[in-house]
Amino acid sequence: MSIPNSSTPWRGVYVASALPFNDDLSVDFDGFADHVRFLAENGCHGITPNGSLGEYQTLTAEERARVVTTAVEAAPDGFGVMPGVAAYGALETVRWVEQAADAGAQSVLMLPPNTYRADDEAVLHHYREAAKVGLPIVAYNNPFDTKVDLRPELLAQLHDEGLIVAVKEFTGDCRRAYQIQELAPELDILVGTDDVLLEVGLAGAKGWVSGYPNALPKACVELYNLVTSGDVTDLNAALPMYRDLHELFRWDSKTEFVQAIKLSMDMVGLKGGPTRPPRGPLSEADAASVVRATEAAIAAGYR
Repeated sequence: MSIPNSSTPWRGVYVASALPFNDDLSVDFDGFADHVRFLAENGCHGITPNGSLGEYQTLTAEERARVVTTAVEAAPDGFGVMPGVAAYGALETVRWVEQAADAGAQSVLMLPPNTYRADDEAVLHHYREAAKVGLPIVAYNNPFDTKVDLRPELLAQLHDEGLIVAVKEFTGDCRRAYQIQELAPELDILVGTDDVLLEVGLAGAKGWVSGYPNALPKACVELYNLVTSGDVTDLNAALPMYRDLHELFRWDSKTEFVQAIKLSMDMVGLKGGPTRPPRGPLSEADAASVVRATEAAIAAGYR
């Protein structure tokens, strides 16, 4: 089991945080601060604001900056803040890394150029520029959204140059964990999708950037600890939990993951609430599926 410390603040369970909105779809910053404190109180190790789950693409620059400062101000000692700093190109990404550093964040989560099908040299330039700021960078490999695949060979080069300390691996291909470790043994692998937690945790993950702890933090932290402990007895305890929660976890990899996780939050008494356009409400069938799986998790005692 890996937990964060001052030299590796990106390790452990980092919650890709949902962002609450008021009825008029303005950001509920007080509610977000409460959520940061709630996650810390329930055992999570840190928070990743301004990711896709936080709907950063719909925020103004002022809102996006205030989300980071709100998270840092609300975080208790020892609770990490690792903002997402995604942007189309290096100039804007560098500004977001600088803003995170000025706010007091300990690390950042960084996609390659956003929406541009960058080649390897463009990706390297992107990370070289951001690394000049000095904050530890966790690369985020999400080729579905960015159209850029941070292949194991490319990740190894980024790490060899000292540009990244870890990678959030979102492809869902568990084989990559072993390839990355072979090519870059010192590069930390963070589970990137909730529904491969057990598989990538067993492969040696040092952390989990996760969506469903927004709704079920205690259960998710317990499950992470079990699957990463290296103890076979813990694995036997983890398997039934993983099976129970997997139907919910699969929503983390679907287009409607923000709406699904927010609905689960509403059901457990937290403020999930609405999403900003272009995201709309779930279809009746999808909402019924989320409700059924969440009710089953609650009935099983997961919180």
